[in-house]
Amino acid sequence: MIRALLKFFLVGLLTIVAVSLALAVLGGMLSIAAGLASFLLFKVAPILLLGWIAVKIFDKLRNRNSLSAADRRWLEGD
Repeated sequence: MIRALLKFFLVGLLTIVAVSLALAVLGGMLSIAAGLASFLLFKVAPILLLGWIAVKIFDKLRNRNSLSAADRRWLEGD
């Protein structure tokens, strides 16, 4: 009787330890993912957005139909 109770106690204790370790690993992974997402959203995305806007502005200011002589030669295959 006491042996069965000790066995159930040990199985329960091991289960609690295993679940707590699994949740700790899962929490760490979610924390890393949230940190990476916030870094990309608040540091990288604004720089990319400004660069994209600058390219669009420069593209509108520059005549789209004008090709340089080197571009024409490359397109014609000479």
